[in-house]
Amino acid sequence: QVQLVESGGGLVQAGDSMRLSCAASGRTFSSAVMGWFRQAPGKEREFVAAVNWSGGSTRYADSVKGRFTISRDNSKNTVYLQMNSVKPEDTAVYYCASKGGSVYSTYPPWGSWGQGTQVTVSS
Repeated sequence: QVQLVESGGGLVQAGDSMRLSCAASGRTFSSAVMGWFRQAPGKEREFVAAVNWSGGSTRYADSVKGRFTISRDNSKNTVYLQMNSVKPEDTAVYYCASKGGSVYSTYPPWGSWGQGTQVTVSS
């Protein structure tokens, strides 16, 4: 089991950049697929990005492709989400999560979740 703690959220202006971090504890971090999700008010939680254990395979939602970059540093047990050219519609609570398998597989499901960090983009 991996325990996850997100940080780095806050208020940012449209067009600016922000980096979220997710610190993980647990023996399985270096072998886990790590992902970012977000949930806006009144909406369902949605997938944002995922990265495999080595960082060599990534997947992005179409809405963030070309603007967001997911990466990881296994020596620090941390996964990052670099958010560039942010838009008001990126406003949400951002969660990190972990699972086995690959970035494209639906099984196993995402098993560990952080508590979330609020990102608010002003226009």
